[in-house]
Amino acid sequence: MDGGFPPRSVRRRAEVRPRRRFGWWWVPVAAVVLAAAATFGMSVYVGWNLTHPARKPVDDSPARLGLSFVNVEFPSAGEPGGAGVVTLRGWFVAAPGSDKSVILSHGYAGNRLEKDVPALELTRSLVKAGYNVLLFDFRNSGLSDGTLTSVGYFEVNDLLGAVRYLRTERPLAARHIGLVGFSMGAAVSALAAARDASVEAVVMDSPFADLEAYLRENMPVWTKLPDVPFTWMILRAIPLLEGVDPSQVSPLRVMPRLRQPVLLIHGEADSKIPFRDSQLLFKASQSGKVSLWVVPGADHVGSRKVRKEEYDRRVLEFFGRYLGG
Repeated sequence: MDGGFPPRSVRRRAEVRPRRRFGWWWVPVAAVVLAAAATFGMSVYVGWNLTHPARKPVDDSPARLGLSFVNVEFPSAGEPGGAGVVTLRGWFVAAPGSDKSVILSHGYAGNRLEKDVPALELTRSLVKAGYNVLLFDFRNSGLSDGTLTSVGYFEVNDLLGAVRYLRTERPLAARHIGLVGFSMGAAVSALAAARDASVEAVVMDSPFADLEAYLRENMPVWTKLPDVPFTWMILRAIPLLEGVDPSQVSPLRVMPRLRQPVLLIHGEADSKIPFRDSQLLFKASQSGKVSLWVVPGADHVGSRKVRKEEYDRRVLEFFGRYLGG
């Protein structure tokens, strides 16, 4: 008698029971899971790089052009100490006795120098014509604080902070305020003017019309990745990671309600943002005080390099007509 457990007969049946075969069904499933994980990881990586570009050094000064200036710093708009409020830094270049000021806003991953223009030369022309000029770095750019570039979503608060700085700290110089923006800064200028009626006139050089539409069209060009599935996933990853909603950065949406005069400037040969974006903004405007100058042969933010004297003349005539007029 066998005293083992379980009984010998049961053990024998177990010994001869065929082994269960799992098959190969899990191989394609695992491949799909790995591919999805790799796609998501790459999308996160691209989204992170897009919102964390390397800073460019502020390696020039108005002094080189014989301009007298002071270093300034001020907080972006928002509740003091609140989330997203950062300290911004720049230069204030005065035109003695003037009550008109122009704020320059640079493009994505740039700084106050905007060397493709270059901003310092334009500043000299503005000051000579009697305008104070404020140049500053957006968050995560130049010498300003911050670790995130949102391509306009938070930067509009930076520009509104610059407007508030002039109105509160330099009220005599800021009875009349105009904006000049380049690329991302141009889009931000439209958004800021829509929110602050104290802005009287806006120059937009090489703006995009709608950030989400622009990214959908150009993401494959930037990243060298297939449009499907990466573009959709990158645009979903950015809001999740950074709290940035590209759909809210839309000059096209605010143009119909802008009452300020606007001068749109765009290079016909722009390789980064096609000039049709400015055409869309021009057509969307309903103020009757919007003009568009398309510059033949000019690349992105390159119109002044191609037509320097005409560029300055048009900008000065525009502000002469509308800033404090």
